Amino acid sequence: MPVPGSYRLMGVLNVTPDSFSDGGLFVDQDSAIAHGRRLVGDGADLVDVGGESTRPGAEAVSAEVEIARTAGVVAGLAADGVKVSIDTSKADVAEAALEAGAAMVNDVTAFEGDERMAAVCADAGCEVVLMHMQGTPRTMQENPTYDDVVVDIRDYLARRADVAVAAGVDPARISVDPGIGFGKTVEHNLEILRRLDEFAVLGFPVLIGTSRKSFIGKITGRDVNDRLGATIATNVLALAGGASIFRVHDVAEHAQALKVAQAILTA
Repeated sequence: MPVPGSYRLMGVLNVTPDSFSDGGLFVDQDSAIAHGRRLVGDGADLVDVGGESTRPGAEAVSAEVEIARTAGVVAGLAADGVKVSIDTSKADVAEAALEAGAAMVNDVTAFEGDERMAAVCADAGCEVVLMHMQGTPRTMQENPTYDDVVVDIRDYLARRADVAVAAGVDPARISVDPGIGFGKTVEHNLEILRRLDEFAVLGFPVLIGTSRKSFIGKITGRDVNDRLGATIATNVLALAGGASIFRVHDVAEHAQALKVAQAILTA
């Protein structure tokens, strides 16, 4: 079992009308900025601002719509000294957010969605998260199939990291995300979490995003807003498995749980 080192909490801030859990709650810029501040007050090291839902079956939106939703929120939080991540696969959206003060680009397509994204991130010198997704949000849950889900995803992330580095992204600023729920069955998600330590060979910090996701609902039978205990269980075990960034909606509860889990694991 890996011995956990430092970790970071990434608070989720969706400024969309249709995200699976908090869609419509923070479409107003002032309320979104206020919620981002609350996340930091609860212990978030990063706030991940997203302007396009990537839930299964979600409809795509234009870069212009994403920018209108996110740029002002990013600017408002960055002006407060908040470290902001922009959750987008579009280079134009990333550019606008980086100009507004974002410090990280979290791309669910691992730079495959927009051929300009790698260069934009390299030029900015920002942190990046490269995530695995089989298919697109519109198609990813139709019939996800792997030979070996962990090996297949690990090899894919290694290839995408090579692309990023070749474009000029500093390897020390790359994190990887196996993409829990993005083109995976319940069994795939559980296998990834059980074998999370196998991603360590990549040499990059591993981000895990399990918060309130449907595989938890399928296991527990709980509604989307009643999955906190189960989400904490996944992230405590992910910490033991070597994850070091945790993307969550419920920051205060995870800050407490992970602090205790780390103390036990490193005692």
